[in-house]
Amino acid sequence: MLLSRLYEFAAKFREMADEFDGTTGRSLELTDIIDEYTGFIMNPLNQVIWEEIEQQSSKEVIPLTAELRQVTARCVSIMEKHRALNVLNESEQQAGYFVNIESSIEREFGSFQIDSESRVVMVGSGAFPMTPMLIGRRTNAEVLGIDIDEEAIILSNKVLRKLGNTTSIRLVTGDIMQFETELKQATHIIFSSTVAEKYNLLDRMYALTGEQVVVVMRYGDRLKSLFNYPMKAVDETKWKLAEQILCPDQVFDVALYSKAHPVS
Repeated sequence: MLLSRLYEFAAKFREMADEFDGTTGRSLELTDIIDEYTGFIMNPLNQVIWEEIEQQSSKEVIPLTAELRQVTARCVSIMEKHRALNVLNESEQQAGYFVNIESSIEREFGSFQIDSESRVVMVGSGAFPMTPMLIGRRTNAEVLGIDIDEEAIILSNKVLRKLGNTTSIRLVTGDIMQFETELKQATHIIFSSTVAEKYNLLDRMYALTGEQVVVVMRYGDRLKSLFNYPMKAVDETKWKLAEQILCPDQVFDVALYSKAHPVS
């Protein structure tokens, strides 16, 4: 029954992603399906059933999980574009998914709090830059948001100008590895849970980052891995897990990494 429901979600997400035409014509429909999926992922009963399915090593699990991660990441990106367009048109309707994410931001830095002296880099900032805006508004820290989607960055900059929240925030298109100066100066680096290559990037950026940097890695394991890319092992000569923040009532969890040894 649970697998059948997941196949239904996957088919609906594929349809919504493939038919996105750059407008908000189906924004309410997409919001409803993502909110429903969020509720499904957060349901404790479903989490227990999913763990039983994983233990059985069903051949269906691996490809279905991979497809759901990929297609839901596309749909979240589209929903962020919808939200940005609605804000620009002054017709925003809040989604439960966004409420969940915003409440997650409140506690994800653990003991490594951000203040006005911090320099933050956000990888996968999206079309509606919730995290950069919240950090900028509450701490006035410098924030660089990076996304490979040029359309998303164009929209997010329009949202910043619309909301008057531009002083300490810069949003750009590109590969994080291009920003060597910003990486060296960063005190905090945040990875979106929908960035597929985040652990590969973490490994590559070791030599480019300062000794005191903290990396905030959003991830999802077990049933949450159907909506987020999961936690992975790191090279322990480079990075150590400094803190892990499990959020049973949130759509993703957070792993905080610091340097294992100073860069020579």
